[in-house]
Amino acid sequence: MTGSEHSLSSIAFLAPLDDAARKSLEQRARWVRYKPNETIIDRESESRDVYFVVEGRVRVVNFSMSGREVTFDEMEAGGVFGELAALDGQPRSAGVVSLTDTLLALVSPDTFVNLLRDHPDMAISLMQELAKIVRTATGRIMDLSTLGAHNRVHSEILREARACADDESNEARISPIPVHADIAARVSTTRETVARVLSDLARQKLVKREKDALVVLDLERLEDLVEEVRDF
Repeated sequence: MTGSEHSLSSIAFLAPLDDAARKSLEQRARWVRYKPNETIIDRESESRDVYFVVEGRVRVVNFSMSGREVTFDEMEAGGVFGELAALDGQPRSAGVVSLTDTLLALVSPDTFVNLLRDHPDMAISLMQELAKIVRTATGRIMDLSTLGAHNRVHSEILREARACADDESNEARISPIPVHADIAARVSTTRETVARVLSDLARQKLVKREKDALVVLDLERLEDLVEEVRDF
């Protein structure tokens, strides 16, 4: 596949590029397709390329010594990953796997760094995204250090609900329905624990399951449930 067959116009990070610069980048990029559940990057890999998600969805993960999956993030089309290794020259800090049929555009670390040098607004955008990652990681470290497994599930459901909530509503519709194993991987617990917690929340009329979504019926009550434990 050649870069001329594909477009990077959907990558928000590259919006500052004019048409000529974007087309030049498309021609220099290496385009690779992955099927679902294929490994894209291994943790500790020495590769340094930066990846743009043109189509599909990927998951950023690590695995414990016992083989338990720990999920850090999921990215849809428009996302970017691999920046850390391109910036500091160190091995990959996490692995990445495809969740669906996925098309990626890979650029070399030199190309990526030169983009940042030539476009300061892109560099600022990257710093803002890295700051967001640090804040999210700090919050999760605090949750793992201070909350029990049930409370960590509450916190994760609240985080997902906030991401899709309407500012004028006290409800949130999480779609597609979160997979128990995915929630468990994010908060370092088991699928069984997640199932029990969601059943408890349903009995309390805090959530309900629909055909294609998990509906949080009372965001304020769920927030109170999380904050009361944190304050304690």
